[in-house]
Amino acid sequence: MAEKTAYFVLKEKAVPEVLLKVVEAKRLVDSGRAASVQDATEMVGISRSSFYKYKDDIFPFHETTKGKTITLVIQLDDEPGLLSTVLNVIAEFHVNILTIHQSIPINGIASLTFSMDVLPQTGDIEEMVHRVELLPGVHYVKILARE
Repeated sequence: MAEKTAYFVLKEKAVPEVLLKVVEAKRLVDSGRAASVQDATEMVGISRSSFYKYKDDIFPFHETTKGKTITLVIQLDDEPGLLSTVLNVIAEFHVNILTIHQSIPINGIASLTFSMDVLPQTGDIEEMVHRVELLPGVHYVKILARE
């Protein structure tokens, strides 16, 4: 029987330190700042066996999103102009919005669902989500799906 592969999206604080160090070691090798895997693993403080065990199983979210569709849910205050502000931040990252659905606000809070196409010229999706989360009136941003 073939092994089923499941994918999860986690915030950085939920990822074990060894996995974050594997990502950093890969970045060091790819950028040329480390001449070998041995050098990179020594620089970040993990064993080579840990690196090889996880190297194909962890990667930054933004690296695999190009040419993909992602779906976000944003909960925000029902205030004039707030949706426009959110859309302006998203536009800065050159994301092609496919659909927007806004619920009827309840107790002054609305939920929005965005489906968007991540293009080759799109900036860092993590940064986009972070910038939207920091907007006054935004309660949370969650990535629902990635295709």
